[in-house]
Amino acid sequence: MTNIDIKKVRAQFPILNSTIHGKPLAYFDNAATTHKPDRVVNKVKEVYETLNSNIHRGVHYLSNQATLAYEEARTKVQSFINAAHSHEVIFTSGATGAINLLANSFGETYISEGDEIIISHMEHHSNIVPWQMMCKRRKAILKVIPINGNGELVIDEFKKLLSPKTKLVAVTYVSNALGTVNPIDEIIKNTHANNSLIMVDASQAVQHLKVDVQAMDTDFMVFSGHKIYGPTGTGVLYGKEKLLNEMEPWQGGGEMIKTVSFEETTYNELPFKFEAGTPNIAGAIGLGEAIDFVSELGVENIYEYEDELLRYATEQFIKIPGMRIIGTASKKASVISFLVNDIHPFDMGTMLDKMGLAVRTGHHCAQPIMDFFGIPGTLRASFAVYNTKEEIDRLVEGITKIAKMFG
Repeated sequence: MTNIDIKKVRAQFPILNSTIHGKPLAYFDNAATTHKPDRVVNKVKEVYETLNSNIHRGVHYLSNQATLAYEEARTKVQSFINAAHSHEVIFTSGATGAINLLANSFGETYISEGDEIIISHMEHHSNIVPWQMMCKRRKAILKVIPINGNGELVIDEFKKLLSPKTKLVAVTYVSNALGTVNPIDEIIKNTHANNSLIMVDASQAVQHLKVDVQAMDTDFMVFSGHKIYGPTGTGVLYGKEKLLNEMEPWQGGGEMIKTVSFEETTYNELPFKFEAGTPNIAGAIGLGEAIDFVSELGVENIYEYEDELLRYATEQFIKIPGMRIIGTASKKASVISFLVNDIHPFDMGTMLDKMGLAVRTGHHCAQPIMDFFGIPGTLRASFAVYNTKEEIDRLVEGITKIAKMFG
């Protein structure tokens, strides 16, 4: 039994009371983005109505108050992921922005011709393309950890890829397309034994699993705010203090400088060195509120409930004739990607929408995974803390009805 009062949780999300095509909404696209509780929406509104001002630069009251609230949000992130220092938390526009920041700054600082970066076959495009671009600029080599038919990383092959030239391993904690939870502690241990650095993409992890960057001993970690009940356009890059201090900044402008002349510019201290320009102030403060929401529920409690939903949904899905679940790892987060007979995912997704059932269709920004399984894409049902077994029953009923219609 869950320790979470689901009715009280759902009451905080008015959008869940929506009617879609005359049917009550059941939202199963949480791996793409989660909905925002009232408290997050209200916090963002409060910032614009009562605190709106630029930060770190003004001596007047509003600027001071906005600065305090913004830095309090940074401290909340620090506590949530257990970073050693708040200045190890860099606010970004999302995980994509964080990875691009890292690829550019890390690449300029550490990568030379012939060096190697390792990613995995199950990465989101945002953890593939920036490294491809960086490798092209720096004449480095990109290597890929293979996966098996269950959608799991082949760790023995990963170990073989490690070499004296490996500068960084960049790998997802949880696959957005398959739900696979990777053995991140083992990956980090092997990476560090090779004297290489590691970045963990925790975009699909922090809202489901307890993430402790010091216990993991990861060198870098990224996640997006909008997938953890926070505003869009927000995210975090965590990095160890020593590494962030050594790295060159990627973007130049206001805030990231100490002194500027036409002859020379000196850079600001952490975290400001990597936060050029006016940031998404209200968004970052809203992200802090979202972290409060998750922390009060308890990540462990959230995981327990979502795992219950995942097991229930899996049991019901496999009863549907023609059902094929893509990604059957032994350890998964609350994601089920699937196909039914030869029905195209777009066709079924469109028909489910008419029933008020919101699922994702397509390649989920993970085309190499689809190529591996020899499929154009999948339907994906991803569950959050506000979903219910009753909603899953509706989804199963809808899939079954459509499958019968297609014969």
